[in-house]
Amino acid sequence: MHDSEPLAERDPVEATRREFLSMVSVICGAAIAAIIAVPCVGFLLSPLIRRAPRLWRSVGPVNNFQVGQTVEVSFLDSSPLAWAGVTAKTAAWLRRETETEFIAFSVNCTHLGCPVRWLPHADLFMCPCHGGVYYKDGQVAAGPPPHPLVRYPVQVYNGEVRILTSPIPTV
Repeated sequence: MHDSEPLAERDPVEATRREFLSMVSVICGAAIAAIIAVPCVGFLLSPLIRRAPRLWRSVGPVNNFQVGQTVEVSFLDSSPLAWAGVTAKTAAWLRRETETEFIAFSVNCTHLGCPVRWLPHADLFMCPCHGGVYYKDGQVAAGPPPHPLVRYPVQVYNGEVRILTSPIPTV
């Protein structure tokens, strides 16, 4: 049978089978498109739908920190999952500038997220992964980091130093 034959001469069973297979193909294609599209749309809309909480976390009494000194402080992530265990802990570099002013930096390098360390004798933060160097104010001194260290907001509340946490600090 050829497509050039008149419709009246075509077998009605074959035409019905062809229509059925065409419909099945369209339905399967639509199902596959939906399977691919639903997670993609969810990923794109997730920042609008679910905002991660930002919480103030205490890192210690004001008296524990000396003026001019930079120390590492640990705290819980702002959105720890029940099964996160030890990975729910994160850290920041906290420096007391004056009697009332504190600065907190993320411990993660802005290049690839490696943990930076504080070199007190040089007054520099150093990233061991690719040689990124930051001044004590978090600005890039050398290496591949594209941005300064991310800063956390800090406040003193009832004699405690608190940091406004976020799940993953971003530039």
